[in-house]
Amino acid sequence: MTKKDIVRTISEEVGLTQQQTKEIVQKTFDAIVDCLVRDQRIELRNFGVFEVKPRAARKARNPRTGQQVDVPSKHVVTFKPGKFMEARVRELDQCAAQKAAEATAGDDNRPETNVHPDAAPNASARRPTGRWDDLSDPQ
Repeated sequence: MTKKDIVRTISEEVGLTQQQTKEIVQKTFDAIVDCLVRDQRIELRNFGVFEVKPRAARKARNPRTGQQVDVPSKHVVTFKPGKFMEARVRELDQCAAQKAAEATAGDDNRPETNVHPDAAPNASARRPTGRWDDLSDPQ
């Protein structure tokens, strides 16, 4: 997905023009970068933490020539995803495992679900949409 795709999606959902949305998205990205340069850290609840960390100088090896190369120290941006993002990404593994199990199982076998027997009906049916306003507690 590119910035253009993000702009198109948001503009359709919010009802703004793509030019207006592009300006908002760009201002958001600029604010994140400015905050990282100034404060070295930005925490976006339920999304994750961006942080600037120093990386020490090291010796590396050029893969083509095998020659040893000195790599100077530098600052790098790191990202640690929040719990909500981790959970959403973990769903990818669960879906892939479920599809693999369904592919190997016969038609008579029903896939297992992780719903507790005492849970209310459709308690697990609500899935987060991934929208910014849905980044609160997923349950």
